[in-house]
Amino acid sequence: MKKSPIVTVVAIGIGAALFFVLARFVAIPSPVPNTNISIQYGLLAFMAALFGPVAGLLIGLIGHALADFSFGWGIWWSWVIASAVFGGLMGIAARKLRLEEGEFSKKDLVGFLIAVVIAHAAAWFVIAPVLDIVIYAEPANKVFVQGLFAGVSNIVTSGIIGSLLCAAYAAAKPKKGSLKEEE
Repeated sequence: MKKSPIVTVVAIGIGAALFFVLARFVAIPSPVPNTNISIQYGLLAFMAALFGPVAGLLIGLIGHALADFSFGWGIWWSWVIASAVFGGLMGIAARKLRLEEGEFSKKDLVGFLIAVVIAHAAAWFVIAPVLDIVIYAEPANKVFVQGLFAGVSNIVTSGIIGSLLCAAYAAAKPKKGSLKEEE
């Protein structure tokens, strides 16, 4: 189902605001310096599945940039770009989901989880560390450890939270043909 551009813009605003709030106030400290266990990526995966790749990319970009800015250390563009890439990739991968029709089967769940793994692997195992090295001249061993930890923890949190959000949303929608005319 094609969304109206107005609905998509509103979704981007709400999604970025929720991403920011979760990143800023529900960040779970980790043993890896400058890296948190993040739950906002489950929301991002769900929003990207619902509103598409452009919305996913912009929610990740804006939400992460706002969160970084609010922490006071400046915007860490390598990780902001990685969040945007994750959102965009999830929006592309989730195009076949039928959440609006009230469908989220076991096959859909498996496809969603595979997309979560691939999109996070691209974002955190490759893009964020490489950009850290290129943009900030960070040491490779440090940024690849951070990326590995962030990627693995994001895969777990996104897999759980994103799947639950997709399943709950689909369950709340009437299934096609489920409404029958009364006699």
